[in-house]
Amino acid sequence: MKKLNIGILGPGTVGGGAYEILTKNHDLIQKRTGVSLQVVKILTRRSRPDLPADLLTDDPDDILNNPDVDVVVETIGGIQPAASFMLQAMNHGKHVVTANKAAVAAEYRELTKTAAQNNVKFLFEASVGGGIPVLTSIEGALSGNNFLEVMGIVNGTTNYILTKMTEEGSDYSEVLKDAQEKGFAEADPTSDVEGIDAANKLCILMALLFDKYVAPSEIPTTGISKITGADIASAASEGCKIKLIAHAALKNGQVVCSVAPERIPDSHPLAGVSNEFNAVYITGDMVGEVMLYGKGAGALPTGSAIVGDIISIAKEL
Repeated sequence: MKKLNIGILGPGTVGGGAYEILTKNHDLIQKRTGVSLQVVKILTRRSRPDLPADLLTDDPDDILNNPDVDVVVETIGGIQPAASFMLQAMNHGKHVVTANKAAVAAEYRELTKTAAQNNVKFLFEASVGGGIPVLTSIEGALSGNNFLEVMGIVNGTTNYILTKMTEEGSDYSEVLKDAQEKGFAEADPTSDVEGIDAANKLCILMALLFDKYVAPSEIPTTGISKITGADIASAASEGCKIKLIAHAALKNGQVVCSVAPERIPDSHPLAGVSNEFNAVYITGDMVGEVMLYGKGAGALPTGSAIVGDIISIAKEL
């Protein structure tokens, strides 16, 4: 029986979800792949009595420089030191799987180049759409298409806020507070509500769909913090809903992109995407329109995407 040893950097919400899936569904995954996936080290800076003590370390080198680790799962978040850790792992011949959209977007070129130079896999399905297999579909089943356009609701926090404003008539500040109390929004929600998180994800989508890297800072971005009840009512009078849309399209051979609140007709599939759910609506020259929909965040949905990437590596052994 082949074995794939895994080191996890950061067993928080997402890393913890991946660990839970790898543990609980170990036998099922082994049956499907013919490979035993074993977590052998977990990097954490705080006490974790819920995890086996013999797996824990506070030294990144116990994973990054460990010859017994085959795959490094990075779920620390943020750009640094996460990006440096991933590069170090690749330079030591390790495959890397991550959910970190900020690091992938900021260092996309360096990360993909380093993976190619070291003949290792760099997979990041979980960075866009949580548990929705968006990137796998783009690079797999849909890869025979010239892609023409993508429209995505890729941030659950803003979609939850706009849904409540639309359905309950609540104002922005009231719904934001509710979202924070329910754990859908961070204490500092700036990255979500100002569109920064969505811009990171659109950067990644464009790199795969159009083979064009546009830094998140270069994407025209407007958040939802200035959306009012009057805006919602005006859209409704036109048969529309306001959604924060990550949007990119080919126009005259150029990629035009933005993140902004858009008025989406009620007849459009994206208009029915509510609360914390995400959806990505892709147009290909051959397949036409395809929408991928599901939970865009959370420990187990995002952990599921991470495990899917690990399984993809395992199947290539």
